[in-house]
Amino acid sequence: MVTISTNQFSTGITLRIDGQLFDMVDFQFVKPGKGGAFVRTKLRNLKTGGAKEVTFDSKAKVEQVHIDKKDMEYLYREGNSYVFMDPETYDQVPIDEDQLKDLLQFLKENTMCQFKSCEGDVISINLPDHMVFQVVETTPWLKGSTAAGGNKPATIETGATIQVPVYLNPEEYVRVDTRTGKFVDRAKAPE
Repeated sequence: MVTISTNQFSTGITLRIDGQLFDMVDFQFVKPGKGGAFVRTKLRNLKTGGAKEVTFDSKAKVEQVHIDKKDMEYLYREGNSYVFMDPETYDQVPIDEDQLKDLLQFLKENTMCQFKSCEGDVISINLPDHMVFQVVETTPWLKGSTAAGGNKPATIETGATIQVPVYLNPEEYVRVDTRTGKFVDRAKAPE
């Protein structure tokens, strides 16, 4: 266990507070005219993704946690598990569906995901920020209809429904921001 003082804070470190893991998003050292100095922080919970602000006394000590990051490739689904492979060692790791619930709408085979683990336990899995998907179902664009204005729903190859511009047709490819689920732009077919 490594404890650090508030003067060792930096953006991106991971702390354990009340048994939960938090990434430090931002911090600010404050020295008011009256009273003691303190540090105001913004932390993101690694399990829930929720953010919260926490204030520490300037002399406080907090437990810092080492997080391992590793790229893993999604291979296939097996029952309620999703199997990922370490591209360096070829070890395969099954991950329970419950741990992936937020990613499933954009998870497709051969996607490289970033695993974050602490003391051997996987604490979070992240997709690439932008991914390319094929549109499998949407209303076709009729020549002569206006391109200005609006979006329409489209189903992509993973089964997720996103909003796309009206000019897109089935079988075209789109780039999607996996963090927000929003259309970014039209894309070329992946090779």
